[in-house]
Parts: sequence; structure tokens; C-alpha cells
Amino acid sequence: MPELPEVQALAERLAPVLVGDRVERVVALSFSGLKTVAPRPEELVAKTVARVGRRGKFLVIEVEDGLRLLVHLGLSGGVALLVREHGRERKAGWWVLAPGDDGPLAALGPEAGSQAFAELVMRAAGKERLHTWLRDQRVVAGLGRGHTDDVLNRAGLSPFATPGRLDAGERDRLVSSVREVLAEALARERRRTGGLSAASLGDRFAVHNRKGEPCPRCGTPIASVSFSTYEIDYCSRCQTGGRVLADRRLSRLLR
Repeated sequence: MPELPEVQALAERLAPVLVGDRVERVVALSFSGLKTVAPRPEELVAKTVARVGRRGKFLVIEVEDGLRLLVHLGLSGGVALLVREHGRERKAGWWVLAPGDDGPLAALGPEAGSQAFAELVMRAAGKERLHTWLRDQRVVAGLGRGHTDDVLNRAGLSPFATPGRLDAGERDRLVSSVREVLAEALARERRRTGGLSAASLGDRFAVHNRKGEPCPRCGTPIASVSFSTYEIDYCSRCQTGGRVLADRRLSRLLR
């Protein structure tokens, strides 16, 4: 799924192309992709694009009069002249928002890497698994499984740790790691050529999807814990003190 760096770079590429141009036509190729009823998509037609930006994982295209087109690219979507999602899970969608209506943006937490997020980490007292907590867009906007795997590896933190039990040093490392991983990813994405569904997009992570490859910190083979629809990749030496994390499937096999 395109995360904060990929969507930010996409917005930066689209801005000089779209800003100042008029919307000629809006066609909903898939009824299920449109998440709003009013305003109607046709109300965007003949309006000039004023701004292209990003909030969390959402691409935000604002036209004159304050109307906004909001696009979520789902698991492996892309934007050209159309919004298209590959794969079986359908999470892509688009919204047409009236002035003053934030739609799904209203539920988002602070931007990853922001001072507001840093302050949230410093006072966090939750009991959720850290990997789940960081991917919750209501907690922090923009992180997905890929960059979360990389962030926790760089910080030397277990995916199964809980925010409330982190000490001050661990909290500092988490904040620094989020900022570093996202900054490096954005710089890399700005240099990359090809669309968001290009094959090379899957190679952008240091730990995510690298099961069996050397940990970038210590060289230990990357381990993986599997769930029904996704996996978490981590280093058992750097992050869990040599302990293998068990999912339900593995737990049943070990009984």
C-alpha cells in the first residue's frame, strides 16, 4: 500500500501538472469506489485546480470554491488518468468533499514525524501491540505495515511491545526512527521513476518483505510472524532478545 512518502511524492509530481488547469470530465468507472453522494462528482467539472496535497495516506486535490477530491489508493492503487487498484482486497476509494467537510480526514491522528506525534509517543499509555498502534490512522496518519516494520527495526523495538511500557529512551528512539525512516523514504521516492504500481516499489523497504535476508542492523536473518491477511517482519536479535514471536498458527503447531 502506498504510504506517506509515496503519496507525498505523488502529490509533488501532480501539483505542477494539475494546478491551474480546469477539470474537463469526471467519470466513476466503479460505483463502489465513490464513497460520497453529495457533492456530486460532476460539480468538479469546469473548476480550476487550486492545490494538490496530502493528508495521511490520502491524496487531496482542491479546486476553486473549496471543493476537494480525496483519493485513497488502497493496497496497490495508482493515479494516472484514472484510479485503479490491483489485487483482491478493495480498499481504494475517492470522495468529493464540500467546503468545511473533512470526511475521513476528520478521524486521522497527527502526521507521522510531526511534533504532535512526538508528544503523543512521550505520553502514550496504551496496551495495544506497538505495531498495531502505529498503523492505526486514528493514532498517527501515514504509516502502514511496510514503514512500521522498518521503523521498529531501526528503533530496536519489538512489534509486540506496548506503548505504555516503553521507557524514555525507547520513546526517543521510536520518534527518531519514524522521522528518519520517513525522511529517507521520501528522498528515495522523489528520485524514483515509474508509477506507484511499478515492480520496484516493493524493494523500498529495509526489513518489510525481507524474510530470510540479513537484518540491516546485525545480519541475523529476518523473521516473520503471520496473521490471516498480513505478516510482520522483524529481527529476533535486535528487537526481541532472541525470542521468536508466535502467531495463532505457530502457537497451535507448538502445542
